[in-house]
Formats: sequence, C-alpha cells, structure tokens
Amino acid sequence: MGNIGVTKFYYVYLLVDVATESHRYTGVTEDLTARLAKHNTGEVPHTTKFKPWKVDAYLKTGSGHAFAKRHF
Repeated sequence: MGNIGVTKFYYVYLLVDVATESHRYTGVTEDLTARLAKHNTGEVPHTTKFKPWKVDAYLKTGSGHAFAKRHF
C-alpha cells in the first residue's frame, strides 16, 4: 500500500569549520551523516573551501528550517 502513514524526517543543520570555527553553513537533509561526509569530501561546492566541517547544531522536525532561520 505504499508509504501511507510513513513520515519523512529532515534535519536542519548548522556546520562550522574545524580549523577556525569562524565559517558557518546551514543546510537541510534526510541523512545527516551522509551529508556531512559529502561536505568533508568536497562534493558540495559551497563548502569545499573551508573543509573539514563539524556539526554545530541540528534540528529534526518538520518546521526545523523555519526555527533555524529565526534563531540561528
């Protein structure tokens, strides 16, 4: 019967560069571990210059992106 009743969860995440902790990046993903790996291997053009990255904060909610915009 398909995906009836299945809820997808998304992570809104804030990255900070490991070297200086002065560069930040905010994104949204379904798989936080895989997405962080892509940032750290240079597969994301916007973040490749300041890699490696670490997760500074994340939210796992349907309205997480709106919350992050208001508070981060």
